[in-house]
Amino acid sequence: MRERTMTKTAAIIGGGVIGGGWAARFLLNGWDVRVFDPDPEAERKISEVLDNARRALPGLGNVALPAEGSLSFHADLAEAVSGADWIQESVPERLDLKQKVYADLEKHCDADAVIGSSTSGFKPSELQKGRGNAGQIVVAHPFNPVYLLPLAEVVTTEANSKLVVERSKEVISSIGMYPLHLKKEIDAHVADRFLEAVWREALWLVKDGIASTEEIDNAIRYGFGIRWAQMGLFDTYRVAGGEAGMKHFMAQFGPCLTSPWTKLMDVPEFTDELVDLIAGQSDAQSGHLSIREMERIRDDNLVGMMRALGANDWGTGALQNAHDKTLEGEAGLVNMIGEIADLSQPVLTQSRVVPLDWTDYNGHMTESRYLDAFAQSTDRLMAIIGCDAEYIASGGSYFTAETHIRHIDEVHAGHPVQIRTRVIMGAGKKMHLWHEMYEGDRLLATGEHMLLHVDLKTRRSAPPAAHIEANLVKLAQAHAGLEAPEGLGRAIGAPR
Repeated sequence: MRERTMTKTAAIIGGGVIGGGWAARFLLNGWDVRVFDPDPEAERKISEVLDNARRALPGLGNVALPAEGSLSFHADLAEAVSGADWIQESVPERLDLKQKVYADLEKHCDADAVIGSSTSGFKPSELQKGRGNAGQIVVAHPFNPVYLLPLAEVVTTEANSKLVVERSKEVISSIGMYPLHLKKEIDAHVADRFLEAVWREALWLVKDGIASTEEIDNAIRYGFGIRWAQMGLFDTYRVAGGEAGMKHFMAQFGPCLTSPWTKLMDVPEFTDELVDLIAGQSDAQSGHLSIREMERIRDDNLVGMMRALGANDWGTGALQNAHDKTLEGEAGLVNMIGEIADLSQPVLTQSRVVPLDWTDYNGHMTESRYLDAFAQSTDRLMAIIGCDAEYIASGGSYFTAETHIRHIDEVHAGHPVQIRTRVIMGAGKKMHLWHEMYEGDRLLATGEHMLLHVDLKTRRSAPPAAHIEANLVKLAQAHAGLEAPEGLGRAIGAPR
């Protein structure tokens, strides 16, 4: 193969959901992208996919992506693929159509370009059949959204040289994806065979009136789906086997394979050889970790994923948010000023246990999480005075203008903390708050915040609604009788 230049070019043949996702993945990783699709709406559709990709992908990592490549649309296939390093075919799943595309590509693409197919079902040998350039063609099957999900199943045949195989894996890795190279070609590759099995069983469950589509989705997203997302199938079952590991799990549940549980009854014979094979591979996969260690890793991952889902009020996160609402009263938290029993005391704005993902390499809470915690307390205080979601939707809110946080004592994951909030000033456009974080009687941190009320249409400071200001003034006057907190207005580095 010829030496590649610094400028890399990908040609996308077919600009639908998958083709658009490939275009975004390559483009945002610095490749020039050319798109060929006869659909007159292709440019609009891909532009919309790119909008979503630009919003999501750059924030996935902790290092900036390279400068975005150039994007062009071409009415002529030869023009699109000439000089391209990588050609990704994502046309509809019709073998005759795909073979027609490959016949055209053979005429016009460079001899050393790799041609990847997004096919979810066809084997590479079917795509290569009759082609003089069969060695250039591989399967590179992604998952939607391609710009976020990193898996690409790479399926090759003996027609593909070792150089083409390595080049395929290298390119896919270079755009932040994981190339899963199959040892043998098979219909539907690996992942979609699992999906097809689950899909068929789901269709039977709905047809037979056992469960609704929503109930089936809930079974996945509230149960095994979120476990699979972070540990896959075999490691999940290894942990389920307890300290005895995979062999114990298979001994306990293996006989169930002969039970008429599913409509898919063609199962391999359950032999000692099969048990040893799977247990051996499982040991090699994760045997360097104890089951307790794997459980802790699993738990950390699950908490992180479910908390992320909670930010969008989705799936297991929505379930937890609803549960939190039921716990608020028991924790002493209130949602409106009329529920506060004693206005003269600081308002309890947070009562929680420090989450696992709030700690850093030193074993205590990382700096950004102090701000996160105090910001959540500010949000609750805003809701208490009436600056809630409905009020914000009407066009008014408070923006933080200045923050000062003091880190007084260590905060550790799993420890219970409370935050109590005082209103120092609340007249006019300003809201001056003082937060104190405690574990029992031990002061951990303080946060001082100055906020300005803003008109969300003009994005300029503006007076709040009368009832918002009245509630804020009411709290400020009630808290004025308290002794001024130590550290109020303190400059950074001033003596304690």
